[in-house]
Amino acid sequence: MQRTSGLCIASCWLVGVTFAQVLSPPEILDTELRELQQKHMADLKRVAVAISSYQFPYRFYFSRKLDVTEEQEKLVDQRSIEFARFRNQVVLQITGNYFASYSADLMKKEDRARQTVVDVMVPILKAAAPLAQEEGFQSFALEISHHVRKKTLGVTGERAENVVLTLPRDAVTRLVSASGTEEQGLVLREAMVLLDGQPVSLWGSELSESAASSSPAPSPAPPPAKPVAAPATLRPSPVASALPAAPTSARDTSQDALKSLQSKYQGTLDRIVRDLDNQARFVGYAPPVFITFHKGVYLQLSLTAPVPADADGSRYRSAAIAFDEHIASLIRPIMTYFKEDADFDGIDFSATIRPAGAADAGSSLAVEYIFSVPALRSYEQYDSTGQQLVNAGFVLINGERVGLDLQAAESRLSK
Repeated sequence: MQRTSGLCIASCWLVGVTFAQVLSPPEILDTELRELQQKHMADLKRVAVAISSYQFPYRFYFSRKLDVTEEQEKLVDQRSIEFARFRNQVVLQITGNYFASYSADLMKKEDRARQTVVDVMVPILKAAAPLAQEEGFQSFALEISHHVRKKTLGVTGERAENVVLTLPRDAVTRLVSASGTEEQGLVLREAMVLLDGQPVSLWGSELSESAASSSPAPSPAPPPAKPVAAPATLRPSPVASALPAAPTSARDTSQDALKSLQSKYQGTLDRIVRDLDNQARFVGYAPPVFITFHKGVYLQLSLTAPVPADADGSRYRSAAIAFDEHIASLIRPIMTYFKEDADFDGIDFSATIRPAGAADAGSSLAVEYIFSVPALRSYEQYDSTGQQLVNAGFVLINGERVGLDLQAAESRLSK
């Protein structure tokens, strides 16, 4: 039975911009929480990118609804990073579904919960740790749903279990600096953990080494955490990518480095917004910001991209049309603002796509087009096609990487 996350506060569905993973401030009714969300929107988006880039053992999806199938997950609202209230505290709340399936015969409930904490919640807390310096909230609150298999009367059934973990800000800071499994376990002992709403104790005097290192009993042939193949409805592009690969050299991605880069380019970013706003449709409350992605630094530009109403039948078609008719036309104007020796790795066009005439925010689609600077330069100078640029970059729909065949999508639209 589906249920809404126990941590979620009531929120109002307004006509507005939908972002993958991060709830937009206008949808938060509580004034204090809305101001916090607005103030830290750029930081929250960095957290979302960091978590999306992490390779979990099994698929993880941000989600505001728990206990759904993976097919349903691809359709439900995935904006689940927000400031909320939980047990008289202001918390940074992150919810999601983790598609690992544990065996009830082989793992006790405490072991299952501990495995999800170690494999999923700890990486999420580490990714969100830079926000621990913010004094406007007290704790981090995570709620993650996993699956458990149990045989009853000879028939194996599967159901969801929901793990809630709250940890104070200072403990999250210490978790990041923990030098080993035992020290990490000592920090996690400070957490409150609930399994299906009931308190559970996951650690004694030290962290269980076996639980920290063992893998869950999986369902047969589980998929990789980040699928990279093109959807079945789209053929892989026949055009081989001849563009430069994304940078692999280590770059300083610390918060201080990002803030320094932001300060250096702020004047340029302000000019871009001022000069190109009519064409780009930039999102007013999510200004351009530098984020980390794949161990590099990327400039994230948040914008809206309307598509024809008849493109609403397929998310892949909408993403392809939005690239052809909106994103591609922005690349050359934007690249003129940066010198050849730009000291960041690429640009993330974070687009909210909505069919023309759509009446509600639920019709929106969140797509990110992430390209390296060398690939953008090649396209800017007419040395490569749009398809080659797409092939060389990353296209994320609701945080999941997909492949796009632009020509196939256009031909389907015309039929």
